[in-house]
Amino acid sequence: MRVGLTVLTFCFSVICLAQEFPPIQNYAPSDYNAENQNWSISQAENKHMYIANSKGLLEFNGASWAQYALPNESIVRSVNALEDKVYTGGYMEFGYWERKDMGVLQYSSLSDSIKEDLLPDEEFWNIIKLDRFIAFHSLDRIYLYNLQDNSIKWIESDTSLPKVFKIGQTLYFQKLNEGIFKIENGEAVLVFDFDIFQDDEVVNIFEREEDLLILTRHNGFYTIRDGVLTSWDAGANSLISEMSVYSAVQLKNKNYALGTISNGLILLDEEGSLVSKVDQSGGLRNNTVLSVCEDMDGTLWLGLDNGISFLNLNSPYRIYQDLSGLTGSVYAIQSFNDILYLGTNQGLFYKNPSSESGFTMIPGTEGQVWTLEVFNGMLFCGHHEGTFQIENKKARKIAGIPGTWKFSLIPDRPDLLMQGNYGGLNILEFKQGEWGLRNALENFDHSSRFFEIRNNEIFVNHEYKGLFHIKVDKDYRVAQSIEVDTLHRGVNSGLVKFRDEILFAYKEGIFKFDASKEGFKKDTLLSEIFDGGEYVSGRLISDNTGKNLWVFTEKNINYVTRGNLDNRNVIRAIPLIETERRGIRGYESIYGPGDNGDYFIGTSNGYVRLNTDMISDRNFEIRLGEISVSDRSGSIVENSMIDPGEEGEFRNKENNLQIHYYSPEYKALVKPQYQYQLLGMYDDWSDWTENTSVTYSNLPHGSYTFQVRSRAGNGASLNTASFSFSIARPWYLTGLAFITYFLLAVVGSVLIHRTYRRYYRGHQQALIEENKREMALAKARNEKEIIKLKNKQLKKKFKNKNNELAASTLSIIRKNELLSKVKEQLLSSDDEGTTSVKQIVKIIDKSINRNDDWEMFMKAFNHADRKFLKKLKKVHPNLSPNDIKLCAYLRLNLSSKEIAPLLNISPRSVEIKRYRLRKKMNLTHDSNLTDYILTL
Repeated sequence: MRVGLTVLTFCFSVICLAQEFPPIQNYAPSDYNAENQNWSISQAENKHMYIANSKGLLEFNGASWAQYALPNESIVRSVNALEDKVYTGGYMEFGYWERKDMGVLQYSSLSDSIKEDLLPDEEFWNIIKLDRFIAFHSLDRIYLYNLQDNSIKWIESDTSLPKVFKIGQTLYFQKLNEGIFKIENGEAVLVFDFDIFQDDEVVNIFEREEDLLILTRHNGFYTIRDGVLTSWDAGANSLISEMSVYSAVQLKNKNYALGTISNGLILLDEEGSLVSKVDQSGGLRNNTVLSVCEDMDGTLWLGLDNGISFLNLNSPYRIYQDLSGLTGSVYAIQSFNDILYLGTNQGLFYKNPSSESGFTMIPGTEGQVWTLEVFNGMLFCGHHEGTFQIENKKARKIAGIPGTWKFSLIPDRPDLLMQGNYGGLNILEFKQGEWGLRNALENFDHSSRFFEIRNNEIFVNHEYKGLFHIKVDKDYRVAQSIEVDTLHRGVNSGLVKFRDEILFAYKEGIFKFDASKEGFKKDTLLSEIFDGGEYVSGRLISDNTGKNLWVFTEKNINYVTRGNLDNRNVIRAIPLIETERRGIRGYESIYGPGDNGDYFIGTSNGYVRLNTDMISDRNFEIRLGEISVSDRSGSIVENSMIDPGEEGEFRNKENNLQIHYYSPEYKALVKPQYQYQLLGMYDDWSDWTENTSVTYSNLPHGSYTFQVRSRAGNGASLNTASFSFSIARPWYLTGLAFITYFLLAVVGSVLIHRTYRRYYRGHQQALIEENKREMALAKARNEKEIIKLKNKQLKKKFKNKNNELAASTLSIIRKNELLSKVKEQLLSSDDEGTTSVKQIVKIIDKSINRNDDWEMFMKAFNHADRKFLKKLKKVHPNLSPNDIKLCAYLRLNLSSKEIAPLLNISPRSVEIKRYRLRKKMNLTHDSNLTDYILTL
């Protein structure tokens, strides 16, 4: 949906400069996505608006637009919503629309039954209900559709029929060049044949108590009383006669609304005096008004040659907007001596409210005006250039100190007036009949835009430096002490004295000065005004009565007043969206109440006049619109548009919902807000929002109830719209799935039981086999251990044998060595040749060569290395016993020197034996004999 922009109205026309207009809302063709021209407008009982557009039928519910095309896709020229049907007429086609399933309009043609009887290129421009008939008007015929028997008949004309009119239950129509007729008993009867009705087109006929009021296109109004035609003696009739009027209606308040070809909208009161003229310069999208319709709430809808506009005629606001920029942004407003003054960034302007003239600048006040205040019957102007006193629409400068922000009377000193300036505080004195500057307050030179006086104390708010608390001497000449509170400071903060209390406001809330604690304490009630992100400005204004405090927020202007039943503060909000005040945040201004009780609120290019007596807390209805369903992929499910009146039942995969809702409220300055909840998922209400739809994604299965309510301004919806729906369980959680699960569980249990029984049997057999294997392994381990022990014993025995062999060998070696030394000694002695020595030597030789030692050695060697001798004899069978003996000694890794005594030969002889042994064994030159024998 594209929302049209709110337009504040202003008009510098040739008729009436500086007009005030009701709020206007414009919709461009891009907003409703159709063609420019809108030929007819009607409202249904459900408050939906229907517009006959060049592209088709438009439907607007206050939040979104829908478009419907005729079967032949022709222009829709007329529309009339009657009961539960919407009748339309177009090119060669007329019929009605009914709301069918899922809220969509469906067309039924009435002209199809007489298609052959239609005239070529016939178009239907008006639709009127008369008793049991619906009249469809073309420029050549009037077709009467009977609601009871569905028959259609028509009234022919040999001349053009520009308009038809309903007076009471009688249908009137004009035949060009003939006059005005009415239908009686199904026949056309001439009523008036005045020349003016033959030459000029009649736009509408209005029935009054004593006469008929007839509006022509080019010649204004005429009255017919007792058969006498008279030009209407009304103040605006001469003006109307100069325009080309295309459409007109009489409003509920008896006023008249006229749509013109090139002059916009003309509003007349019941007596014909001009109330207002609204054209493109005053806020309309276009000056050609093709159709006019007043809805049931008094809002005036205009079908334009380029777009659609509506005016809130019953709004408490009247808006003056200077689109030319001549006056500029308004910073101060004051009414003084029946003259309205505007202080702007361009200067000081004035006008007589009862005059049709525009605003006029007071000479000498060019530039920025900051404030306008009345004291002691005199008007003071605070200006960038200094201070002016305004008398008889003229300005007289009374102080030239730059930048006068504000004025305040000094208590108990009617002759003194304090003013805040760019550079501090200054005192004006009334002396000899004139006001003039007396002194500047010493010791204080800070900008003093906001200040208040209390018991020789002055509070000054500086939005960047903080709150100053100044104590002054009794004559207000010297600041004796200054304290500054830097905690309470902020952009656009404000300060005011209200009911003898000093109030300070900034984004954190509204604070009240507590004299007992010499500080500011937050006022919880007043601070509620800024709740919900509503803060835009801390500007506080006490009105003329001193009884009301005005505060400006994002969507409202709020005032604090006394309750009707007690003396407590009551906060009342008046809807006025902040976008209309943007550009002057922190510099808001309001004057009032004026003589008629109205308030004037400054804007960035004019002002808004507020009539508080017209403020109403009218309640309204909220409704559900389109509800669409999409699957997990985000694709819209085919035929998923849901009727909000029915309970929705969706498949599990259809768990994404988009729900639209709306309030058919048509207010230019107030946008409806909505709050919703989804019971079953989110039980808390959402924050207020202007969005007209909500999307829920990936909802789990279950039952839900969506609820939504709305508010607009001070009104709230009478009802809470709701939609209940359920999302099915996934297939794996359905009843059939659970039955399947049960059956599978039973079958599974049987299979599991059998499997486990088979398993346990196998497991038991495996345990038996495992026990057998373990017993066998244990037996094997035991046998292995026995063998190991036996081997250990054998090794130990072998080791012992080796030790015995080594000991034996060593013993033989030592014995033989000893005997050889003894022998050598004997042979080298002088008694060598004696018989006794020879006998001893013989005994020694016999002892050395004894076989007993060898046999004992071989016995020990065989025990220690039995396999060696066998292998040696097998590999080298040609070895002699002496060779085997040498091999045995070499096996023990004995050297030639150690072997020599064992063989009772010299070491040299041992080497020779070794050499011969190598040859017998066929060893190569590089082979080591000892290594070879050790490896056998």
